[in-house]
Amino acid sequence: MTVDPYRDVSPGDDVPHVVNTIVEIARGGTVKYELDKETGLLKMDRVLFSAVHFPANYGFIPQTLAEDDDPLDILVLCQFGVQPMTLMKSRPIGCITMIDAGKNDHKIIAVATGDPEYNTYQSIDDLPVHRAKTLQRFFRDYKTLEDASVEVREVEPIERAHEIIRDAVERFV
Repeated sequence: MTVDPYRDVSPGDDVPHVVNTIVEIARGGTVKYELDKETGLLKMDRVLFSAVHFPANYGFIPQTLAEDDDPLDILVLCQFGVQPMTLMKSRPIGCITMIDAGKNDHKIIAVATGDPEYNTYQSIDDLPVHRAKTLQRFFRDYKTLEDASVEVREVEPIERAHEIIRDAVERFV
């Protein structure tokens, strides 16, 4: 039996408080992978043009459709890089919104529920200020050498993340 990680995996039993996450890129990665929605395979999109690396595990919440017509993006803070296509539970604590190609491109910020170093964080305010700024800075810098213009907004609280997740789950249906 073949499982489509986008369509067949539930977003979780306690959405938006705890969500299932499919990892596409491990923390520290410099290759941009993304799910091919037609095949369910992970495809290489590009090598990052800038001298940056993903500051957290990066993936998506299954059975969601974001405003940019892709699955809803999520960054999961964890001590270690997690292998691509791993299913993990994460707890959203905030979000960052980018404007990319004229569309809202929300990035949910979450913590791995199975990581004791991060799983006590309940909101973005619990993170060290520098960690939140690092996440925001990554999105300002990672497309710079591609001559792509993106606007990165301020980090937003957990309530906004929950609203974005609920909307993306409803949009998927």
